[in-house]
Amino acid sequence: AINAARDGDRSAFDTLLARFEGRLRILTKQMFRSFPGLRRWEETDDVFQAAMIRLHRSLADAHPNDARHFIGLCATQIRRTLLDLSRHYFGKLGPAAKHETSGGGRAADAPGGKLELAQRSSEPISIEDWTAFHEAIASLPEEQREVFELIWYTGLGQQEAADLLGLNRRTIVRRLQAARLQLTETLSRAS
Repeated sequence: AINAARDGDRSAFDTLLARFEGRLRILTKQMFRSFPGLRRWEETDDVFQAAMIRLHRSLADAHPNDARHFIGLCATQIRRTLLDLSRHYFGKLGPAAKHETSGGGRAADAPGGKLELAQRSSEPISIEDWTAFHEAIASLPEEQREVFELIWYTGLGQQEAADLLGLNRRTIVRRLQAARLQLTETLSRAS
């Protein structure tokens, strides 16, 4: 079905989408969580639909050989959709450029406000930080990116990722650690 969809067979693409739709919706929802400011402007289903349109177009150029590569291509298209939406809404002239959407309505210095969250969390706070984080993931070497995406975005455990990729768990741990180190270096240089 992957080859037929790549060759432009609409029914094959529909079959693929039906087969993977549940998993791809979950993946979209998980990835969307790391773009907290976008929730004010978009919904998961809208992101999913835009990503699937991108996926359909990308099948003309990309050549996934199996389900593993197809899921990787889907994750890439979802991430690109989220990054594009972030740029659209939070760019210089975007509608969210002058709106503060984080903090859940709390003052920055109130309990649970941005200052407290910043002090107790090493996660990015701003949409710019999240965008830089996801762009850094996209720039990882393929082996590291594939492992990182499976664990970070899809929520697979290390052993599950190892089984899916046909690798042993130690290789997964090594690639994940290398990805984390490279992300730390990349993001440290950017700030």
